[in-house]
Amino acid sequence: MAREKYMISVIVPVYNKKRYLGQCIDSILAQSYENLELLLVDDGSADGSGEICDRYSEKDGRVRVFHQENGGPTAAVVTGLHNAKGNYYVFVDSDDYISGDMLREMARQLTGRAGEIVCCNHVLEKQRETVPVKMPLAPGVYEGAGLEREIKANLLGREERLIPMSRCMKLCEKTVFEGNEKYYDTRLRMGDDFNLIYPALLSAQRIVVMDEAFFYHYRYVENSIVHAYDPDNARSVERWYRALYRIVRDRQVPDGEALLNREYCYMMLYVIKNELRSPQGGYVQRIRRIFGEPEVRERIAGTRISVHSAQNALLYLGIRHPSRTVLGLLRLVVRQYDRVSRARNRGDRKV
Repeated sequence: MAREKYMISVIVPVYNKKRYLGQCIDSILAQSYENLELLLVDDGSADGSGEICDRYSEKDGRVRVFHQENGGPTAAVVTGLHNAKGNYYVFVDSDDYISGDMLREMARQLTGRAGEIVCCNHVLEKQRETVPVKMPLAPGVYEGAGLEREIKANLLGREERLIPMSRCMKLCEKTVFEGNEKYYDTRLRMGDDFNLIYPALLSAQRIVVMDEAFFYHYRYVENSIVHAYDPDNARSVERWYRALYRIVRDRQVPDGEALLNREYCYMMLYVIKNELRSPQGGYVQRIRRIFGEPEVRERIAGTRISVHSAQNALLYLGIRHPSRTVLGLLRLVVRQYDRVSRARNRGDRKV
């Protein structure tokens, strides 16, 4: 049985998630797969989350807790990687939870070979609805030339990623992370998972995409980093670009710089959307300053991307032509979109 053979280290970065943490931990400890350890990395929580972690470690010998000063999610993940004892790693965010058979079913896909990654799908948990989310990549086993052609050559520069760059929803053999720590930047708030998972995928020798397998439950939290205004967003993406440039250079990714520049343009759609969400005034000046930087302007002007969603098409117009009129219209569109999304999440009938 797989449970006899492979030890799985489940790494959970914890920062001020007291409200959801118990459900997260319980879902991991209740796994039908028994050969696991749980590493809870308390990243300087101030809401009592660290004490909750300690109580679980006192009750269950599979739980190990690490307390550290707040350094961000990447710093917490690195602490987990340094201390993990398992052959395989799984990452779970502390406000999410996993289905009871997730580890068992994913472990069934393993061969024990170095460099394998198993991917499952997830469920978006909103306040009033659950939405299954399936990755675009066809289910199957990818190895050798097929892995290079179907996956590795298509990881960058797509509006819809074949494999999510989230650290979650993946069971990773430990060697895919070896030698990659130099690419991790603890200052990143946007794209931090990318710097962890992209080089790991490039290192993979075997990738399994499971069919259906909606095991991971991602909790939609309205005020999370992904959905709230972040004044450091643009600087974070620039740091992300520099780290990714090192990866494509070091790994000699074919057409790596061109692919990275396309990926950068897609990331900048999030940057402009973030600035349009700013609760403060002066958003036009900030956007024009960000997209007026010579390097930014050169990358965007010299790179063409395909955009299919209506919102992305409008945002792309904004990053290429950030006039006051265009930005004013975009701010109205983004605010209306957010209002509708919040209402749907609450279950309002009229939006």
